[in-house]
Amino acid sequence: THSGLFASLGVNIVSLNCGNLNMAYQNPSLLNSMMDKSLVLNYVNYFAGINYGLAGYSHSIDSAGNFAAGLTYLNYGRFTEADASGNITGTFTASEYALSFIYSRVIDSLFSVGINFTPVFSHLENYNSFGFAFDIGGSYHSRSGLFSAGFVIRNAGLQLTSYAGEPRQKLPFEIQAGFSQKLSHAPFRFSLTLRHLEKFDLTYLYNDTVSSTSYLQSSEFLENLMRHAIIGVEIIPHKNFYVSAGYNYQRRRELQVASRISTVGFSWGFGINTSWLNIEFGRATYHLAGSSNHVSFIVKPALLFNRYRN
Repeated sequence: THSGLFASLGVNIVSLNCGNLNMAYQNPSLLNSMMDKSLVLNYVNYFAGINYGLAGYSHSIDSAGNFAAGLTYLNYGRFTEADASGNITGTFTASEYALSFIYSRVIDSLFSVGINFTPVFSHLENYNSFGFAFDIGGSYHSRSGLFSAGFVIRNAGLQLTSYAGEPRQKLPFEIQAGFSQKLSHAPFRFSLTLRHLEKFDLTYLYNDTVSSTSYLQSSEFLENLMRHAIIGVEIIPHKNFYVSAGYNYQRRRELQVASRISTVGFSWGFGINTSWLNIEFGRATYHLAGSSNHVSFIVKPALLFNRYRN
């Protein structure tokens, strides 16, 4: 699920090496010992009464590696039920849940690898479906701490049981890569993420049979290239506070309205960090019809209890 920081940076960030537990759900190799005994709570107020969120916890063991587990939920709300003639017969609900079991290990002082195993359950009226997915990732961070990079294979798995005996559906498989660079003498950090590296053409009318020669025109090439890119920037004047913004080109191209493009595809947010609590807020503009609000709390209960004990 998208945290406040992810939402503000354009959603997908696979390269930030820090103590934010939300990073592990984007790239499991980013789970590290700085996140030890962290509790994360995310909530997203989406469109049309849809809400989703995440609750997760992490624990590190020096000799074994880093572990985390969490539950993501998606609640579509309540719907009016009717028969084939249009007669109202009641109401029904729709929801989906995903468990996450994450493990990461440091290869050396610069490289880490990780895996996320995710069983997924979907409930739509009286139909159910079950499946599982794997995320496999690797990451690198420089000794200076200014540069980091990540690579992740997302949603490799399958649907085990389908709705009402329908054919099994494919999972949203995706390969992502990106990097983050912090300036050494200015309070800025820039991130670039490339999505769907497994296919080049991300336009709506995608055709697997299109010849590669059709990409020779520079305008078509640049259009497809930009659809892969998500750009984010953070202003970090102090370690306890940041302001962030992002730009998702594909979202802007697919959801814009010709009469008024406005800020579709742009996002922004801010965060407050303390030794035991991080608060994040992000707002992403998907369409003129509205925006989504993302709120995250990352708590270190052990530090909180010690604070009150002392």
